[in-house]
Amino acid sequence: MSHDIIIEQLEELQPEIVQQLNTLIIDVVADGASIGFLPPLGAEEAEAYWRGVLAPDVRLWVALEGETITGSVQLHSVSKPNAPHRAEIAKLMVHPQHRRKGIARRLMETAEQAAAAEGRTLLVLDTREGDPSNLLYQSRGFVEAGKIPDYVISGDGEMSATVIYYKHQ
Repeated sequence: MSHDIIIEQLEELQPEIVQQLNTLIIDVVADGASIGFLPPLGAEEAEAYWRGVLAPDVRLWVALEGETITGSVQLHSVSKPNAPHRAEIAKLMVHPQHRRKGIARRLMETAEQAAAAEGRTLLVLDTREGDPSNLLYQSRGFVEAGKIPDYVISGDGEMSATVIYYKHQ
């Protein structure tokens, strides 16, 4: 299953890492994922995105199969004074050729454990209604808080709702 997968936190983005992250996000978006971009996602836009990800309140992990990045997830720690207990899980993605290997589950476990270690007892996230990720989040104990209709547009122009989830840990 996922025993050959290594989860690694990235603290800086070297050019070869950015190239692999570009391939990951471009292919995931082309496959229809709702992660804030529409297909076709170009390499320049992808690189600009990744170059802007790392920040003091954002942690980024990748799943590695050998030397190949097969997935990623982010943890955004809320920096507001009234929310030191809260974090958001964002941009969970697994390359279409590497799905069904437990990679998303491993990435989620890593992000959740890191949040707990920081004292983040409330996790939030959102995902497009109907996507397989809904089942993953529910299986990890996330509770549906509600839906926002017509929240995102897909590559074919169809509007979809987003589902907001939370988890106390």
